[in-house]
Amino acid sequence: MEIRRDIFQAIADPTRRAIIGLIAMQAMTPNAIAEHFDTSRQAVSKHLKILTECDLITQEQKGREIYYKLEVAKMKDIDIWLEQFRKIWETKFRQLDDLLSTIKNQKK
Repeated sequence: MEIRRDIFQAIADPTRRAIIGLIAMQAMTPNAIAEHFDTSRQAVSKHLKILTECDLITQEQKGREIYYKLEVAKMKDIDIWLEQFRKIWETKFRQLDDLLSTIKNQKK
């Protein structure tokens, strides 16, 4: 039985997050990506494989080269998940602001 990775496992690794950052603006070849890391080309390939399995990046063949590009729509899944926490944090900060304003006004 194959265990499918999810996007959160993919972005948990700092190297994979760095790869996502690199290809966010433009598609890149594996060699071009590997030049940005002090690791083997093989290690970068493993990271690319995981990101591809999670559908965060896709491959496109152009001539003899393979280019990896970011799947922005898949990144939206991360944003949607984070939004629930963003709302909680905003509520907590608003409550703290209200409390601090009340304390400040009571001291006047």
